[in-house]
Amino acid sequence: MHIIDRIYIDGAFVEPHGDQWAPLFNPATEEQIGTVRLADTHDADRAVAAAKRAFPAFSSTPKEERIDMLHRLHAAVAARGNDLIDAMREEYGAPSNFIDFSAPRAGNVFLDMAKTLESYDFRRRIGTAEVEMRPSGVAVAITPWNSNYGFICGKLSAAIAAGATMVIKPSEMSAIQTRVITECLHVAGLPEGVFNIVTGDGAVVGSALTAHRDVSKITFTGSTATGRTIVRTAAETMKRVTMELGGKSPSIILDDADLDVAVPQVLAAGFLNSGQACIAGTRILAPESRFKEIEARLREAVKDFKVGDPKDKGVRIGPMVSQKQWDRVQSYIRLGQEEGASLLAGGEGRPEGLSRGWFVRPTIFTGVNNDMRIAREEIFGPVLSLIPYRDEEEAIRIANDTDYGLQAQVFSSDITRARHVADRVEAGRVILNAAPHEPLAPFGGFKQSGFGREFGVFGLEAFLETRAVLG
Repeated sequence: MHIIDRIYIDGAFVEPHGDQWAPLFNPATEEQIGTVRLADTHDADRAVAAAKRAFPAFSSTPKEERIDMLHRLHAAVAARGNDLIDAMREEYGAPSNFIDFSAPRAGNVFLDMAKTLESYDFRRRIGTAEVEMRPSGVAVAITPWNSNYGFICGKLSAAIAAGATMVIKPSEMSAIQTRVITECLHVAGLPEGVFNIVTGDGAVVGSALTAHRDVSKITFTGSTATGRTIVRTAAETMKRVTMELGGKSPSIILDDADLDVAVPQVLAAGFLNSGQACIAGTRILAPESRFKEIEARLREAVKDFKVGDPKDKGVRIGPMVSQKQWDRVQSYIRLGQEEGASLLAGGEGRPEGLSRGWFVRPTIFTGVNNDMRIAREEIFGPVLSLIPYRDEEEAIRIANDTDYGLQAQVFSSDITRARHVADRVEAGRVILNAAPHEPLAPFGGFKQSGFGREFGVFGLEAFLETRAVLG
């Protein structure tokens, strides 16, 4: 049984002032595996005070010193790769294909930001003015449960590079993972107070941090509904905000696409992280001229997506994070049928042979129109909607007919045509023919998927303020 009874403030593991405890579960077994003592508003104040004290000295450190810190952070995280894998598998139930990307990436984001920082010029001349980029101050990062240490490291790497100090509030549902990554970060030996990690309830600690008068920057990854609340609170003191929110991403299969490439990739994108991903490609747009063929291909290909115990390397879809999330996904599967869509694969209940664990059958609806709720609302589970379109114009219209705009995919045997379509898709990131990940490219959304960007130079500048000196 894991007992998590420490938070991290001012360079040390300390006892929280808060006295509330929350249970931790293994979602593959539904068994309680630990408890976490939650921080409170007093702890939030302590963490911000530590970051504020550290800011004057840290913001003045030379670029070379911060690059060295980033390399030390990478080394410390990389050294605990197996522990990070074990913690994510036990506490979150992510399948191996997701963990095998997430664990090394948590350390690599520090190297990516070090590379960005090496060539970044904090001072430049514009006409007769000297323009300088200055660290924004004390930043708050609020991170979700679906990629715990990846979000923590990604946001912290940008703050360190910029010279900003940070308070991180991770999800209380990820306390085991948080403990491991905090131990890693501590080993890197950064100055006291540069980063602080307080696990607590969003309504208590999250609210206290986003309203705190000594916080100048907020970076948040999570639901659009929570993002709206944070933005309203931040507006009271004009805090700078980066919001990475929900998505309902389209995967557009053009009529000339190679289905041997497209079909496995649209399913991989839709079922990414067991469907618990803001970037998941949950709307598959298929041309009417090849619709039956694509239906048949999807029906067959989905059989390759094994559901079960994440310890099994062959499993591609793990459990939902909680009973609450399982119930939510089941309600949407029922809703889809009530709305008149047909099940091409999957359906309600657990997959055959799984009597416990919050597992969902990988589900594909066909006969979906874009006005249905299953096509418009973020489900956050392995539930996909197959939507027909007549021609390229309609495909683009359907793709853009959403409140969201985080990511999209386009598949075509003609790369020029794929780029033409991508140019008209309203999304912060568009992937052509399953192109590989580019860690230095900006990431963020259009519309209600948020604003601001993370990673690379754009992520660095999200923690900087611009000042001009004339004369």
